[in-house]
Amino acid sequence: MRIRTSMLALSLTLGALAAVPAFAATPQSSTAPKTMTAQQQKMASCSHQSKGMTGDAHKKFMSDCLHGKTTASTMVATKAPTTAKTTQQEKMKTCSADAKAKSLKGAERKSFMSTCLKG
Repeated sequence: MRIRTSMLALSLTLGALAAVPAFAATPQSSTAPKTMTAQQQKMASCSHQSKGMTGDAHKKFMSDCLHGKTTASTMVATKAPTTAKTTQQEKMKTCSADAKAKSLKGAERKSFMSTCLKG
């Protein structure tokens, strides 16, 4: 009985090992280039043209570019998103300094910063 169990286990193991190369040998063409869909091409193009942008400026540019609202070359050439970001950063610094000068903390500071950044 013990020999039969060992023989059965051995034959099952060998059978399983023989099946592994059959699954691993499925050919995958790594030399053929993948074709991109129109949306993927558009995404790649917009992403490439937005190089150097970060944060909200990048998100806005990508959204506009993907919706066809803007041409990437104009946005990159004018650097409008970068200027807007710098202006927002300057506004943030100024408001933060004002809040610090007034010794505002907690909810008061949050409310002041919100109002200051909006106007």
